[in-house]
Amino acid sequence: MVDKKSYFFGEPLFSGKKLEGKFRNTWVEESFYFEKTFGKQKELAGTTKEYLGNNFTKNKYLISLLTIIAVFFLILFRLIYLQVFSGSDYRILAENNRQRIIPIPAERGLIYDRNNIPLTKNIPNFVLTLIPQTLPKDENKKNEIINKLAELTAIPNDEIKMIIEEYGNYTYESVVIKDNIEYEKALSILIALGDLPGIEIKQGSKRLYINKEEVISTSTPSSLAHVLGYIGKLNKKELDNLHSKGYLPSDVIGKVGIEKTFETYLRGIYGKKRIEVNATGKEQSILAEEAPIPGKHLILTIDKKIQNKLEEIISSYLKNFPSKRAAAVAINPQNGEVLALISLPAFDNNDFSGGIKSVVYNNYLNDKNQPLYNRVISGLYPSGSSIKPAIAAIALEEGIITSVTSFLSTGGLQVGDWFFPDWQAGGHGNTNVRKAIAWSVNTFFYYIGGGYRDFTGLGVEKIVEYLKKFGFSTQTGIDLPAENQGFLPSKKWKEETKKERWYVGDTYNVSIGQGDILVTPLQIANMTAFFANGGVLYKPQIIKSIIDPVTNLETEKIIPQIINRDFIKKENINTVKLGMKDCADYGSCRRLSLLPFSTAGKTGTAQWNKNKPNHAWFTSFAPYENPQIVVTVLVEEGGEGSSIAVPIVYDFYKWWANNGLK
Repeated sequence: MVDKKSYFFGEPLFSGKKLEGKFRNTWVEESFYFEKTFGKQKELAGTTKEYLGNNFTKNKYLISLLTIIAVFFLILFRLIYLQVFSGSDYRILAENNRQRIIPIPAERGLIYDRNNIPLTKNIPNFVLTLIPQTLPKDENKKNEIINKLAELTAIPNDEIKMIIEEYGNYTYESVVIKDNIEYEKALSILIALGDLPGIEIKQGSKRLYINKEEVISTSTPSSLAHVLGYIGKLNKKELDNLHSKGYLPSDVIGKVGIEKTFETYLRGIYGKKRIEVNATGKEQSILAEEAPIPGKHLILTIDKKIQNKLEEIISSYLKNFPSKRAAAVAINPQNGEVLALISLPAFDNNDFSGGIKSVVYNNYLNDKNQPLYNRVISGLYPSGSSIKPAIAAIALEEGIITSVTSFLSTGGLQVGDWFFPDWQAGGHGNTNVRKAIAWSVNTFFYYIGGGYRDFTGLGVEKIVEYLKKFGFSTQTGIDLPAENQGFLPSKKWKEETKKERWYVGDTYNVSIGQGDILVTPLQIANMTAFFANGGVLYKPQIIKSIIDPVTNLETEKIIPQIINRDFIKKENINTVKLGMKDCADYGSCRRLSLLPFSTAGKTGTAQWNKNKPNHAWFTSFAPYENPQIVVTVLVEEGGEGSSIAVPIVYDFYKWWANNGLK
C-alpha cells in the first residue's frame, strides 16, 4: 500500500480512493494500477485516461547509443590527431610563446674628415618600447595600459594608439613609443610600469654630430649638416620596403646626406639572441647569443678646417647683408675630392637626432631662407658670366676664333629693335678672348655665340652639345642624394614649351649664361676644375675611404673617376686659363693679385628677377702654376660678383696660404 502522503513536484505522487465493503480500509491507486502479468497499466473503471506513458522506443535507444559512440570516436580521433600528427607543430608554437629571437642592433659606423677628425659620435640613451601583440585583447584592459603609458610619457593617447595600429602587423617586434629618455626618467618609468606586458625600457644609442668645435654642440647650425645629413625613425613606407632586409619598426635610417647615401655601410649587421620570456613577455634568461657586427667608419674628403673657415668668412659677410643665402664649394682639381661644401643658412642636424620636435621642424619648414635646402647640389641658378670660360673654349675648339681674334666692343649690339648691352657703357674697345674673359665682355660672347652681321657664331645646338660634355644638364654623380641636373634650353624645347620660335637673342643670352640656362654651384666648380687640371672632368667625391671598425684597417679606397676628358685641346685650355689669370692680375677679380701666390678666376652676375638684385658668382683656382684647390662662391641676390663673392674668396685664400697651401 502506498502512503497517501507521497508527493512529486509539490503534487501527490499517487491519488486514490477508499474502497467500500471489505476493502473499505484499503487505499487503491487510481492512476497507477498495473497488471501483474504484463506490467501494463490497467485502466480502472471510472477513472480518467490521463497517465504517464513510456515513449522511449527501441529505435530511439539505438540512435542515441550510436550518437554517443560517434561523438566519443570523434573526440578520440581529434586527440590522436593533435598528439600524433600535429604535436610537433604545437610544441614549436608553445616554445615560440616561451622563447623569442631578439635582434641586437649594431653600433652605427662613425664619420671622420680627411684628417681623421671625428664628425659624429654615438652616445648611450634609453628608449621606451612596446610589443603590440602582447597587449591584452580586452579593449578596456588595453586602454588602461595605453592611458598609463600616456601619463608616464606625456604622449597623447591617440598618438600611442596610432603607433600601435600602424606597426601592429609586425609580429613580436618592438616599436618605439618614446626615445631619447634620460637615465633618471627611464628609471622612474621602469619602476612605474611594473609587470605591464610587452613594455620595456631598452638601452640604445643616439647619434650626435660634432659641428664647429671639437666638442659636441646641440644648438649650433653648421654647414656640415648638409654633408653629413641625419638619421631618423623609419616611416611606414620605408619599413614596408625594408622589413625583408632586416629593418625593424624600432630602427632608424639615414634620411639625407652621407647618412643616407652610405646607410648600408654605416648600419652594420645586427646580431641575435634567443631569450626565454614569462607570461607577460618579460625576458627571463638568455639561451643563446650572436654578436652584432658594427658598421663601417667613413673617411670623408672634406677638410673640416677648410669647411669651417670658408663658412665663417661667408657668414661674416652675410651678417650685415640683406641676403642670408649663399653656397660655396672647394674641390681638389687633380682628383675631384670635395674639400668643403657649404650651403647657408645651415641647420643643426642634432635637432633631428632622437626625433625632432614638431615646433622645431615647423620652424625650419617655414623659414623663408630654407635652411634644409642644399644649395650647392640642389640649387638651380642662371650661371651668369661664370660659364664664359666654357663658351670661349668651345669657340676656340670649333675654330670660330683663335687666340688673337678680336671684336670691337662699343657697349653692345643692336639687332633690329633689340639692343644687347655690355655691362660697361661705351664698351671695352678691341677685345680678344683673354680680355673678354678677364673683363667679362658680353659683346665678344654675343659674337662667338650667336654671330653678328657677316660673322657666324657657334649657334645654340653646338653650344649645348659642348656644355653637356662639361657636365651641364646632367648630374655630376657626387655621392650625396638630391643632386639636381640643371637645364640647357634648345630650339625644340622653346617651341614645345613656350610656343615661340628661337631667336638670335636667345642664343646671345645662352652665350653669357643668361636666359633659361640653369646650373648648380657644383657644376660651375667642376667646370673650373677641368681648366685648372688641364682637361679632365672628374666625378666629385665626398668619401675618401672606408674603414673596418674592428681591425681599423682600410677595406675600400675610393678611386677618382673620370667623367670626360680631352674634348678640348690643350692649347685652347691654356688660352682660357690665361684669360682667367688675367682676371686675377688686372681684370674684374684683380683683388686676388694681392695674394702671395698667383690665382685665376671668373666673376659672374646673374640676372634672375627684374624686381630683385642679381646673384653674385665667383669661381677660381689656385695656385695658378700648380692648382691645388678650386673655390666657387654664389651669393643669392648678392649683386655684382666682384663686389661680394670675390672678397669672400680673397679672404679665404689669404687664410689658406698659411693653413692649407702645400
